[in-house]
Formats: sequence, C-alpha cells, structure tokens
Amino acid sequence: MIKSMTGFGRCEISDGERKFTVEMKGVNHRYLDVNIRMPKKLNYFETAIRNFLKQSVQRGKVDLFITYEDLSESQVSLRYNEALAGEYLMYLRQIGEKFSLENDIRVSTLSRYPEVLTMEERVVDEEELWNGLKKALHGATERFVETRVLEGERLKEDIVSKLDKMLELTAYIEERSPKIVAEYREKLENKVKELLADTQMEEGRIAAEVVIFADKICTDEEIVRLKSHVIHMKETLLSDENGIGRKLDFIAQEMNREANTILSKANDLEISNVGIDLKTEIEKVREQIQNIE
Repeated sequence: MIKSMTGFGRCEISDGERKFTVEMKGVNHRYLDVNIRMPKKLNYFETAIRNFLKQSVQRGKVDLFITYEDLSESQVSLRYNEALAGEYLMYLRQIGEKFSLENDIRVSTLSRYPEVLTMEERVVDEEELWNGLKKALHGATERFVETRVLEGERLKEDIVSKLDKMLELTAYIEERSPKIVAEYREKLENKVKELLADTQMEEGRIAAEVVIFADKICTDEEIVRLKSHVIHMKETLLSDENGIGRKLDFIAQEMNREANTILSKANDLEISNVGIDLKTEIEKVREQIQNIE
C-alpha cells in the first residue's frame, strides 16, 4: 500500500467528564520526526504516544496537537489545615497577652492566613486518562492514514504513467541505435570514396572502424539494466509492501545512473534529445518519490 507523507487527521472524544481533541498533520521528512504539543498534565504519556504512532507511521515530520478539558464539577477540592490554623491562633493569643492587645481574630480572618485553606486538584486515574486519550489518538491516526493512502494512490498513478513513458523512450533508443551504426558506415564509405577517388577501398579497414565505433556507442547493457529498474519500480509500486519510499529512491538513483551513461555515449542528435527527455522523466519520478513513506 502506497502512502504519502502528507496527511491530516483530527478527532474529538468526550465522555461527559473529559474531552480530548487530537489533531495531526504530516509533511515530508527523511525519517520519522514527531513533534508533540500537549498540556503538562499529559506529559507523562509522551513515550506511550510516540510508541502508539510508530505502529501506523514510519516516515515523515508529524506535528501532533492535543488539548484536554476536565468537564467534571469536582475538578478541585478545598483542603483545611486544622493543625496550622491552631498554631496561628495560639501565637496570635500569645501576642495579644504579651503586648496587651485586643484579640480581634475572626474565623474569616484566620481562614485567609497562608495554607489554612488550600485548593487541590482532584487526583485523576491515569488509566482512565490514557484510555480517553488513546481513543482520540486512534481516531485522529485513522483519518491521518486515510488521507495519506488517498494521496499515495494519486502518487502511484502519476509515477506509473511516467515509468510507462520512460519505457517508450528507452524502446526508441533501443530501436534507433543499430541505425546509427549503419548511417556511420555509409558516411564513412562515402568519405573514403571522396578521398581515394578511383582507388580500391579496403573493406576490412572500414569494417574494423565501424566495429570500433559500434562498440564505443553501444548502450545495450545500460538499456537492459534501465528497463529492469523501471519494471522493478513498477512491481514495487503495485505490490502490498509498506514503507517503500527509501527502496524506490534507491532504484531511481540507479535509473539515473544508467540514463547518464546512455546520454554520455550518445553520438546522435535524436538519441541525445530522447536521452534528455528520459532524464527529465526520471527526475520527475524522483521528486514524487520524496513524498512516499
């Protein structure tokens, strides 16, 4: 299955007490690079989140945004420190007696002293928290992968059409190559006739020269290898193999190498032009491959 590295997914889960919203977007990257933004309360789950994503995503730069809301009415509780309040009261009485001051301490006054009354967040069950977060992650990841697969299918169709074009160009070079040798022989014979006039031509010398020329421009091996690489890439694209981006990139490099050799050996304007078209198609394929996971 072909997957693009570009995708987007979003999911919102609410169970009445908590609401999780997960958004994720991905772009091209050589490796898997996950950037997570979430509330501090959820930092404990960072490793679990990364491991969860690795099950579905192999390559790409993924930005993950998580928001969390506690919808319960008992988010915080009030804590009363009786011992501390008693100490405050005891020392205030001692101060009043020591300096003959009126003891005007009221409950409302005492309650405002530091740490007498404090607000505490309700203890949250980590397992319950993770289960809710995991549902939202699962939903967002499913949609994220769906968009990647959809874009991957478009990439596959485009690359396959370009590979078919490359096979057509290669076939033309293969068909044209023998004609170049024949044309060279004819030109050579005409040139010798002009130079030697009525003198007898040495057929053996001409044949030897033609053989040297044919060997110099021969691209049979390069064409065979190039066609093999193109067919291999098509088979890989049409297979059910996952994570083929790196493999396709390597095949494309080999295709480019063979095309460069063919172009360097070209001693014919038509083949040179076709060779340039061939390299152009290979570069287009390589660009598209950079988008594949």
